[in-house]
Amino acid sequence: MASVVDWALLDHTAKEPVQVGDMVSTEPGGMPIYRVVGLEPGRALLEDEQHAAPRAMPLAAFRWRGAVHAADF
Repeated sequence: MASVVDWALLDHTAKEPVQVGDMVSTEPGGMPIYRVVGLEPGRALLEDEQHAAPRAMPLAAFRWRGAVHAADF
């Protein structure tokens, strides 16, 4: 079964703009894409395929949130 990423504008005013497991990017489907592995106030602990250790980055740097969903192909 394949997976699909649904991209939506990140709502920075929401109580929880992202959740652990979401992906964030500056462009919808653009590179780089980071996976949220932890949260801090105003920041997310992110990992990508290029860096061995997760790093904290401000959520204000990102405009898009993606969530992976199974697709029936």
